Amino acid sequence: MAMLEVTGLGISFGGLRAVDDLSMKIEKGGLVGLIGPNGAGKTTAFNMLTGVYRPTDGGIRLDGENLVGKKPYEINRMGVARTFQNIRLFPKLSVLDNVKAGLNNQVTYSLAESMLHLGSYRRKEKEMDEKALDILKVFELDQDADTTLASNLPYGKQRKLEIARALATNPKLLLLDEPAAGMNPNETEELMATIRLVREKYGVTILLIEHDMKLVQGICEYLYVLNFGKLLAEGTPKEVLNNPVVVKAYLGE
Repeated sequence: MAMLEVTGLGISFGGLRAVDDLSMKIEKGGLVGLIGPNGAGKTTAFNMLTGVYRPTDGGIRLDGENLVGKKPYEINRMGVARTFQNIRLFPKLSVLDNVKAGLNNQVTYSLAESMLHLGSYRRKEKEMDEKALDILKVFELDQDADTTLASNLPYGKQRKLEIARALATNPKLLLLDEPAAGMNPNETEELMATIRLVREKYGVTILLIEHDMKLVQGICEYLYVLNFGKLLAEGTPKEVLNNPVVVKAYLGE
């Protein structure tokens, strides 16, 4: 059984069919790309996978469990985390506290523990600090942990921090929405290495949307191509990116 199984997924907004009959399978530990021209329906598909939109039709299963109709926080607790095309950090919190926000679904304490700062509260806070720092080290952000606000990080590091925060929720499936957007070539190279390390260290399955074809070819093992909401092609990066139908969709030739 595939970790993620999407069957006949579709959604309509009024008379607009944004995604139509999308089917995908992603095995545990896979690193898969969902690509296509602007407006192809990629982010809409992510929004259905994470419960932001409820599909008009079709099914979504994670390890055999139905996700359709679940709220975003329920889907997150089931093991799906995501980043966004437009960075959505907590800008006035420190780098460390942004990651700790992702850990809050794993470490809990009572109101009394929180108000009185009992020993159990301090132990749990220390545990969260240690877990957050462990994640930040993977992204080479641990030196900025306590001293830097998220809003003061360079753009490329903000992108990394958003992935780190998503990873802190301990997902089975990590959805990355254009993680390299706005990055320079050196930052993109670093990001590719980080994504590989994340999969190796945490065993997480990754589905990403990306327009940077160098990144897509460099790390993805399999690709799905959307165009006007429909699945246009699928296969290995070499197969897909040499497909004349895909080239035409991107270049309009």
